[in-house]
Amino acid sequence: MGNKRFIKMLVPDTKIHLWIMTVFISILAYYNLFIGGIGILVLLYLIYHHWKTQHDRKEMWTRYIESLSSDIDSATKHAILNLPIPLAIVEFDGSIAWYNPKFAEMVDVKDILERDIEDLIAGLKVSNILQDKKDMVTEVTIKDRHYKVLYNIVKITNDYESRYIIMLYWIDITHFQNLKVKYNEEKPDIALIQVDNYDDVIQGMEEANRPMVTAEIDRKVSLWAARMNAVAKRYTKDKYIVFFEHKYLERLESKRFAILDEIREIQVGNEIPITLSIGVGVNGKTPIQLEEFARAGVDLALGRGGDQAVVKKIDTLSFYGGKTKAVEKRNKVKARVIAHALRQLIDQSSKVIIMGHKIPDMDSFGAAIGVAKAVKNRGKEAYIVFEGINPAIENLYHRIQQHGEYRMIDIENVLEQLDNQTLLVVVDTHRPGFTQCPEAIQKADKIVLIDHHRRGAEFIENTVLTYLEPYASSTCELVTEILQYMEDKLVLEKVEAEALLAGITVDTKNFSFKTGVRTFEAASLLRRAGADTTSVRQLFQDDLQTFVARAQVVRSAEDIGRNIAISICPKGTHNANLVAAQAADELLDIRGIMASFVLGVRDNEELFISGRSLGDINVQVILEKLGGGGHLTVAGTQLVNVSLEEAKSMLIKAIDEYFEEGEVK
Repeated sequence: MGNKRFIKMLVPDTKIHLWIMTVFISILAYYNLFIGGIGILVLLYLIYHHWKTQHDRKEMWTRYIESLSSDIDSATKHAILNLPIPLAIVEFDGSIAWYNPKFAEMVDVKDILERDIEDLIAGLKVSNILQDKKDMVTEVTIKDRHYKVLYNIVKITNDYESRYIIMLYWIDITHFQNLKVKYNEEKPDIALIQVDNYDDVIQGMEEANRPMVTAEIDRKVSLWAARMNAVAKRYTKDKYIVFFEHKYLERLESKRFAILDEIREIQVGNEIPITLSIGVGVNGKTPIQLEEFARAGVDLALGRGGDQAVVKKIDTLSFYGGKTKAVEKRNKVKARVIAHALRQLIDQSSKVIIMGHKIPDMDSFGAAIGVAKAVKNRGKEAYIVFEGINPAIENLYHRIQQHGEYRMIDIENVLEQLDNQTLLVVVDTHRPGFTQCPEAIQKADKIVLIDHHRRGAEFIENTVLTYLEPYASSTCELVTEILQYMEDKLVLEKVEAEALLAGITVDTKNFSFKTGVRTFEAASLLRRAGADTTSVRQLFQDDLQTFVARAQVVRSAEDIGRNIAISICPKGTHNANLVAAQAADELLDIRGIMASFVLGVRDNEELFISGRSLGDINVQVILEKLGGGGHLTVAGTQLVNVSLEEAKSMLIKAIDEYFEEGEVK
């Protein structure tokens, strides 16, 4: 900066020279008037010459600038008229004020002037442009060509007025869009396929027919893959991996993975239908991530009972199939392994906290009692999270309290009891948001999960031991098997055996739903331990008010067609939760009704829906559309900020979607 000033001082300046001459001529005139007069004349001439030179130079520069501006204006007009991209000038009301030839070629329409550009080009909104959002990108499609629309708002001023216009530039991005589509269509997806019941199918067949089953499964999977130009490889006796291009996924989803039905129809001497679980990984950044997504999809499909496909697209899940009931596993190896692992975890813990789902039922509360007994048998302290009595467990709770050996803790005290040596056992639910204290899931270091519900998208991930068996009738059945293998000899009090038997009874509807061989084995084990069936029946007795309310709900049921009945439990009904569940069960006793739904409102204004089915209609899939879950024959959901009528409309819409998707058997 200092150097520039120094150099500027050394550059001659005519004005400074004139001032210096003026000073010296004044001094000279003081001593010699004649010579001073001559100097003054010379100075006046020099001043005139300086002014004249500056004036001429300014005029010359002005003429140069004016000629340059004229050249620029001419070049600008020529550039706009001959712009190699489409250009249009639009008024604020959308009318076209001017356009260049490329724009006319693009729209290929006559009489363009003064037409509304929104009528001419679908998808373009002038109102969005006027918002003048700098990051806004508008893309439109015109006759199979894709354009990105850039804009510039210009103020036009003349002698009389000023106005604004919008200049629209149309950048052809068709090649980029086609490349983008091609990339999305050709990127790889991975499907992992597992035969759910391969061992059971093979064991129930004659030796000569067993190779035919494997060959038929291979053939159908290979044909299915060939229709997609995919690569299918079997890497174990009952598992396959399939690589295919993403463009075929839409076809698979539209046909709802028809391979599930094709495999189920295989009949080469097998007595049991063959089912598949399929996990599809989509939109992974790497092949490793794609395989992780597909693996998570298979695990989820198996956890939901198999015979279905799960498509995992990063954070979203889509479910297809699930038409058949979960196949019961006849070997008890897994139950024995789980029992030994749980015994070890209990021994390594200082205390155990047992938690079920919100508003616990007989299955949840009975399973908690069973796990508490297992903990006490190992000499450890057991605490059952208890949020208060509800009609479903009232009778069992009072009977347990008379026994007096169980420690109940409030939800507020759960977090205080948790430390790094505490084992948290969650029973009868696998959804964190459905537990009595979701915060405990986040805080606990060691979590054991025991549940029989078909797995949903929300799941307790950070478990050290998971026993999720959707084939089981109830969580009490699973706990009974665990108790059988935890000790050399089953040690159960009469009230504990009755609590477990009550849980099995309520979830099987008196051994009529989801009842398998192992269900009866568990029940007989509890019977030998002292459970009295008459005493268990008394646990389900209702008061007169509940009985009358249930009858009124059944009476007001409406047959909406498709063998489905819907009823509403009036607001303010005593024991609404219990009444709705029992009414849904009783509606299935009506001839021609294959599924039933009862809507109700709890005391805390929370709306709920109880769904029941005889098996031909999957109430779980229907209520999953409303954020719920459960089993093929028993399911439920909870809704917030909706009225009963709105909830009924949502339910009917979900039922319609279920039948439109072709999921009905």
